[in-house]
Amino acid sequence: MADYVYGPGRNHLFVPGPVNIPDPVIRAMNRQNEDYRSPAIPALTKILLEDVKKIFKTTTGTPFLIPTTGTGAWESALTNTLSPGDRIVSFLIGQFSLLWIDQQQRLGFDVDVVESDWGHGADLTALERKLRNDTLHTIKAVAIVHNETATGVTNDLAAVRRLLDAYAHPALLLVDGVSSICALDFHMDEWGVDVALTGSQKALSMPTGMGIVCASPKALEASKTAKSVRVFFDWKDYLRFYEMGTYWPYTPSIQLLYGLRTALDLIFEEGLDNVIKRHNRLGTATRFAVEAWGLKNCCQKEECFSNTVTAVVVPPYIDSAEIVKHAWKRYNLSLGLGLNKVAGKVFRIGHLGNLNELQLLGCLSGVEMVLKDVGYPVKLGSGVAAAAAYLSNSTPLIPSRI
Repeated sequence: MADYVYGPGRNHLFVPGPVNIPDPVIRAMNRQNEDYRSPAIPALTKILLEDVKKIFKTTTGTPFLIPTTGTGAWESALTNTLSPGDRIVSFLIGQFSLLWIDQQQRLGFDVDVVESDWGHGADLTALERKLRNDTLHTIKAVAIVHNETATGVTNDLAAVRRLLDAYAHPALLLVDGVSSICALDFHMDEWGVDVALTGSQKALSMPTGMGIVCASPKALEASKTAKSVRVFFDWKDYLRFYEMGTYWPYTPSIQLLYGLRTALDLIFEEGLDNVIKRHNRLGTATRFAVEAWGLKNCCQKEECFSNTVTAVVVPPYIDSAEIVKHAWKRYNLSLGLGLNKVAGKVFRIGHLGNLNELQLLGCLSGVEMVLKDVGYPVKLGSGVAAAAAYLSNSTPLIPSRI
């Protein structure tokens, strides 16, 4: 089996998560286990909790570092703030919003699904209508995926908050920021987000295994009366251990904690705002390449274009799954498959995490070769040239080297 998967050089990982792990993070995690009840781990955890708040841009939120994935973080957000039967307005715009809705339904909530065509953002006109008609405040939460990874669509969270405020509606705002936080602009306090969450394997550029949840004071207050069953994900257990100064109600991943420390250090050294600008450059360059190839973006509106993933629509005579398979088999290039409704119709280029301009150009050149191999009449070098022309005019000096 090892002979089958080995390829010379390195695998070029351009899926929208898991992403490339920086060497300093790998080195930081290469360590023995420790006693998490010793003074060292609580001291490390205390500083991590304070620093994690910075990536959410919150001063009032309370973070939880949970040994789980984004799916577990979803469940934590829901079960700690809501009771069975509570009405949730939830937007279905792609595969990951669909999965969160499925979880909401299986947990026993009354899910009011607002569906849009895949490639479009959340239907905020429908949300406004629901808020206007909900004079009894039966809507207990609005759940939205900030960045829908399946279609490369980013939603306008500030607009959601404006609607809630316009109708003085007390519903909680629950946000999946799995593929956005640490890569796209995110303002938890300013946008009045009540629960935000992300996963370690996305823009933080770590291995999978840590779900990071941040709760507003309003969400913590709601958790005191929420009646959903929760055990492993119960914030109350965490808060009790926070008060004790030991921080962990159960065993954390020691290695991931040290990895998170280094991942945050790298982000802060670059500057979080610079990280966000870098993702904007990479996303824009990718879109220039797609346009030069004569292909379309799955995302239908420019203002919704994602800077962490681009879903590329292929002509009907090409199966996008073959593009992904061929890229891996011939060029050691990993691209994202089209999922569910867009299976076979799109492939996805992930451009998030610890990634620079030259790495992206290597990916784009590989995509061009794959497109040619599968019979699409691409002019080799066209997308790379378009992306490089933009990047050569927009890429600043590396901040730490000035």
